[in-house]
Amino acid sequence: MSALEDIPDAPHPERVRMRFLQVGEDRAVKEARVLAGTTIFDAASWNGVAIDSTCGGHGTCKKCKVKVVSGHAPLSAVDPRAFTVEELKNGWRLACRAAVQEDLTIEVPPLQTRPKAALVGVGRHVILRPAVQKRYVELDEATLEDQTSDLERLLAAMDDIEPRVTLDIVRELGGTLRRADWKVTAVVADDLLIDVEPGDTSGRRHAIAFDLGTTTVVATLLDLETGQPQAVQSILNAQQPFGADVISRISAIMMDDGALEMLQRHAHETLQKLTDEVCEEAGVEPDEVYEVVVAGNMTMIQIALGIDPEPLSMAPFTVVARRMPQATAADFGVRVHPRAPAVMFPALGAYVGPDIVAGILATGITLDRRVRLFIDVGTNSEIVLGSSAKTLATAAPAGPAFEAAQIRCGMRAADGAIEGVKIVDGNVELAVIGDVDPIGLCGSGLVDAVAELVGAGVLDHSGRFVLGSSERLGKLGEENVFYLSDDVFLSQRDVRELQFAKASIATGWTILCKDLGLEPGEISQVLLGGSFGSYLSAASAVKIGLVPKLPLARILSAGNVAGEGAKIAALSVTERAAAHAILEEVEYVELSGRTDFNDLFIDQLQFPA
Repeated sequence: MSALEDIPDAPHPERVRMRFLQVGEDRAVKEARVLAGTTIFDAASWNGVAIDSTCGGHGTCKKCKVKVVSGHAPLSAVDPRAFTVEELKNGWRLACRAAVQEDLTIEVPPLQTRPKAALVGVGRHVILRPAVQKRYVELDEATLEDQTSDLERLLAAMDDIEPRVTLDIVRELGGTLRRADWKVTAVVADDLLIDVEPGDTSGRRHAIAFDLGTTTVVATLLDLETGQPQAVQSILNAQQPFGADVISRISAIMMDDGALEMLQRHAHETLQKLTDEVCEEAGVEPDEVYEVVVAGNMTMIQIALGIDPEPLSMAPFTVVARRMPQATAADFGVRVHPRAPAVMFPALGAYVGPDIVAGILATGITLDRRVRLFIDVGTNSEIVLGSSAKTLATAAPAGPAFEAAQIRCGMRAADGAIEGVKIVDGNVELAVIGDVDPIGLCGSGLVDAVAELVGAGVLDHSGRFVLGSSERLGKLGEENVFYLSDDVFLSQRDVRELQFAKASIATGWTILCKDLGLEPGEISQVLLGGSFGSYLSAASAVKIGLVPKLPLARILSAGNVAGEGAKIAALSVTERAAAHAILEEVEYVELSGRTDFNDLFIDQLQFPA
């Protein structure tokens, strides 16, 4: 273990000492003093110790499991539902329900920081025309006969562009020109002169495209000379302990004055870590990155910029701005070129945000004569339907089922997660990430399991288990469960969670079809986006009624289309303008005020016959 961060022993009768043993690669140890009565979860979060959670510490996901190594933490009412009797005797507790009353040493299981995620997605070929341009110039040295100013001399040599110039450039210009013997490279981002570099550096210019997701963040380093990606990395959003969904994180901000600052810091740390990784992988110096493009949902963008997202969570669900003012990479906590701009996408609404506009740009839905349906499947599922004639978009509150957050044996898409299920002649065949023994069930495995159980007659079309239909059926307390393996099961409540989630999405695209005067069979193509959608079986999606009943060839995994949109915007100023035009081309439909929503939702709860 690493050296202990010791804290002087000053008398604090109202405080207790917490010692966290972080089980993982670094075997880190950390100490902190907290007020008596603080939960282990809060003590850890506020002192930089990551504990797994998808509900944000509200006691519903039962994933914040820690082990009390020394000291005593009393049992909560929820603990017996999360642990066996033997585990409780060995000191296992739910961190969010264990209030600290005395000095404790806590063992924290490792947090899976690199879940399986889609790094690429459906995109389009674009003409390379990046906003970042470089001009190498060799200037005549100033003389008594030619006393043209340094700035005028530089601008005259770049007669094809007229960049804006800021004071900090002028401060450095004279010294740079003379040290470089009047041979320099001007760096222009859009219409702004952001640097004057000594010598000829015109062959090296880069940008980073970020997909700032609620669960996973992806970064792609792009060579703007060739348009090719140089490196791509993904990591779990460090805000994860505050909840798996945006509502949990907004709730944390509403309940604690310091939470916004902490969540913003976590977002910046995540983006910076990815920046370091892609630059190191590609052998690129951070100051050679002259622009970043950030796609993400509106809550993630506002938090990263330090903007209170509370108005997004309650009627009338207003965004602070559909088009954000100009920002820099530093505003997102990213240390690249100090004057690098940060490019953002506009938002159609509070819950059809910049990431979906980036997805629309990447898929080209508004450019296609065919009618296509794009669904970004997740806690808040965004739905886009239309063509070049007319396009509608909406958001369906699916809940955390697809993230497996409220599923009894649910987990992220990491090693040990069941990601695929087949039932053949009554035998259960499992596909497990990492080819190891199964320890849980991720979202794609959940959809597969339910689809297969419906097909095998173990679940009826109302979603109830058919007792006696399989020897794998059993009971856990009063609840019926189906055992996928010795330790992983699907409960009746899990099935209900999935039914509510898929019914919400199906209601969304049904309403959009109705508003466009279309029958679902007229849809030419269905694109399933996001990390979850990338690994979802098209056959299972049809079986449970998540998507229209269409030939499977028409249903495609679109992958990380938000990230693809960010890359396209980095490579082409023309496409960047097209992204802003999407606000005028796509009509947002608000479901919460629809009188027909409830009836349609109830109709969609059943699994298709």
